[in-house]
Amino acid sequence: MEMIPELILRFVVGGVVVSLFAMLGGAVKPKSFAGLFIAAPSVALATITLTVVKKGKGYASIEAQSMILGGVAFCIYAWMMCRLLIFFSNFLYCSAQLAMFLSHHSL
Repeated sequence: MEMIPELILRFVVGGVVVSLFAMLGGAVKPKSFAGLFIAAPSVALATITLTVVKKGKGYASIEAQSMILGGVAFCIYAWMMCRLLIFFSNFLYCSAQLAMFLSHHSL
């Protein structure tokens, strides 16, 4: 029962932040690009806000650094997959992508 207030706070903060980013995304052209502003940044900001409140700035800074490194890793992964798709067939591309995905998630 003691988790219920925290869950309500997460729901409210997450909903407000996602709504604000959805409004920002609605103002962006083209509309297909707007989804970038709705999902990941809003969830990340809500998570960091709640982490600062619950566990302090030090813990939240470590969490923020992890998010940044995850974003950089995703960009490297996307770049590598684009290069592979240009140079190899679809079967080889999908096999390489699956191998990279599984190697990342086995760490």
